[in-house]
Amino acid sequence: MTDAVFYCYEQAEQYFKQTFKRPTITFRRSGKNAGTAFLQQNRVNFHPLLFKDNIDAFLSDVVPHEVSHLLAWVLFGRVQPHGKEWQSIMRSVFNCTPNATHQFDVKRVARTFHYVCDCDTYALSTRRHNNILKGAQYKCRKCQALLRAPDVGSLKAN
Repeated sequence: MTDAVFYCYEQAEQYFKQTFKRPTITFRRSGKNAGTAFLQQNRVNFHPLLFKDNIDAFLSDVVPHEVSHLLAWVLFGRVQPHGKEWQSIMRSVFNCTPNATHQFDVKRVARTFHYVCDCDTYALSTRRHNNILKGAQYKCRKCQALLRAPDVGSLKAN
């Protein structure tokens, strides 16, 4: 993966005729995100399980996608995440279609937690579940009841 990231930087340096500081590369689970660019840290993170299941697509699409975010930050400063500057880099430098999201199967990586209201059951994301543990409250849009764990023993991740 490091080679793919650095190759993208070599392409960008040839295109823009300037050098760019290479980013730190990490592999951490990040929900359903295949990759994430941390602009001010000059770091890219890749989801290790999604990478393992989609190696070719990572190399051809995800790596240029995240590198384009870092390059747009260096070249243009604060811009829309998938705005015209980012799209231009994707097309011109990497000859990639500038898609904002991936289409990977995320069933293996998407954890959900079951909560109920007075009329239905909901699968909440890890983020919302953690927010509830910290005191946040979510209401059902239909019945307006607060979402709650069905019972203490059944509040588990899927």
